[in-house]
Amino acid sequence: MSQSETQEAPSQPPKAPGLLRSSGVVGVMTMISRVLGLVRDMVIARYFGAGEAADAFFVAFKIPNFLRRLFAEGAFSQAFVPVLSAYRQKSDVSEVRGLVNAVAGSLGLVLLAVTLVAMAGSPVLTAVFAPGFTDDAVKFGLASDMLRITFPYLLLISLTAFAGAILNSYDRFAVPAFTPVILNLSMIGAAIFMTPLMAEPVMALAWGVFIAGALQLFFQLPFLMRLGLMPRPRVDYRHEGVKRILKLMAPALFGVSVSQINLLLDTVLASFLQTGSVSWLYYSDRLSELPLGVFGIAIGTVILPNLSRKHAAQSRDDFAATVDWAVRAVLLIGLPAAVALVMLAEPLIATLFHYGEVTDRDVMMSAQSLRAYSLGLLAFMLIKVLAPGFFAREDTVTPVKIGIFAMVANMVFNLALIIPLAHAGLALATSLSAWLNALLLWRGLSKEGAWKSQPGAVRFMVQLLVANLVLAGVILLLKEPVPAWLAAGATDRATDMAILVVVGGGAYFLALALSGVRIRHFVRR
Repeated sequence: MSQSETQEAPSQPPKAPGLLRSSGVVGVMTMISRVLGLVRDMVIARYFGAGEAADAFFVAFKIPNFLRRLFAEGAFSQAFVPVLSAYRQKSDVSEVRGLVNAVAGSLGLVLLAVTLVAMAGSPVLTAVFAPGFTDDAVKFGLASDMLRITFPYLLLISLTAFAGAILNSYDRFAVPAFTPVILNLSMIGAAIFMTPLMAEPVMALAWGVFIAGALQLFFQLPFLMRLGLMPRPRVDYRHEGVKRILKLMAPALFGVSVSQINLLLDTVLASFLQTGSVSWLYYSDRLSELPLGVFGIAIGTVILPNLSRKHAAQSRDDFAATVDWAVRAVLLIGLPAAVALVMLAEPLIATLFHYGEVTDRDVMMSAQSLRAYSLGLLAFMLIKVLAPGFFAREDTVTPVKIGIFAMVANMVFNLALIIPLAHAGLALATSLSAWLNALLLWRGLSKEGAWKSQPGAVRFMVQLLVANLVLAGVILLLKEPVPAWLAAGATDRATDMAILVVVGGGAYFLALALSGVRIRHFVRR
């Protein structure tokens, strides 16, 4: 690609591809990643089950992974994409490159400093994020040692998220969506091939995370070069764009990432519960994140640059209609996903994880927290598409207020539910606070006119209700009792689950089609 081909006229930005098509591309790529993620978790479960080693690794992995979602894919992306979109709309290519270079240098320096400090103080971080481990010298030592290896992942994956945000802003959605596949392949390979080489087998997983971070970053660089936006890092905190991003980032930390903070608080409290609690929450969270990642995050990723451009062009009606489109798309997929996860909790856990070191009890306990997370699945997905409605307008104050309120509510729910429901109470508290967060975001957008219900809303809700009742009926008709799933072999479980998914999904979409829902209703450019 020639340099001239990458230099778009600021007054005439390229037309965005259809939202449905772009969401589909991101969704397919994310589906590949999430399916491989489940394979990864199946391999981890087979090798390490839900014992001390698994609990220690999940904490060592969750700390940098949490910070990645909080800073890189949460606050940073939500602040950087609107600013970059505004530069594209109003500035020439040289100024866009200047912004990219300044952000790369400034972000990279901060991340490097944080990484070095965290590696040196890994025991302190482990004590902060998993205080319950301090009474178990083996578990605490393992988690601290692995954290020194996994924490550089934050530096590498944050730079990867920076590169991905640039590509997303230029409507190159496929590459950033495919990149997480590399993490899953790396961890699967590490578990299978490196475990026998390690004195402490679980350390192989930590090295798999580190290797994945480097591979993911280098994978995206050629695509930035094709855009003519390969960063030449330059530390410049006085750059106007960098200052705007920093200003937006501070409150955004508590905006779209509140659900991640809540999940981490679950881990902190679960570290005080019986051994296995951290792993049970991890396995159930991974399952609930499959529809969230494939559809909720995919739609949120696509609409943020789209909404940012509409805001820059002062297209208020198109802005509101796009938010409504995103909400309907989430309802279309999120509601049946939640119904299926609640009704098929034990069969799904058994099909995916009931091998090797995972016991019948682990399946039943993980299913409890999966049901609790599933009750909040729709709320998690709505947050992903409602929060961009604020960030696209460079309003990070409102989401932070809502986020802080929801986080405080989550802690209250945690304390109220952890005694009677143990680990499942932590998951239920997260779901309740997510609903509070989503409802407050929705109310804020409605009051400001940034979301308006489009014609046919009542009819669409009735169609959804009928289709989900059909889905629930099919599941009740075809589902075997839980003991049968626990006793069945891997092939029988996989076959029965495939039948449930195909027949249930087919019945749901057939009911929608018979009630008048068509794909063309969701086509929007």
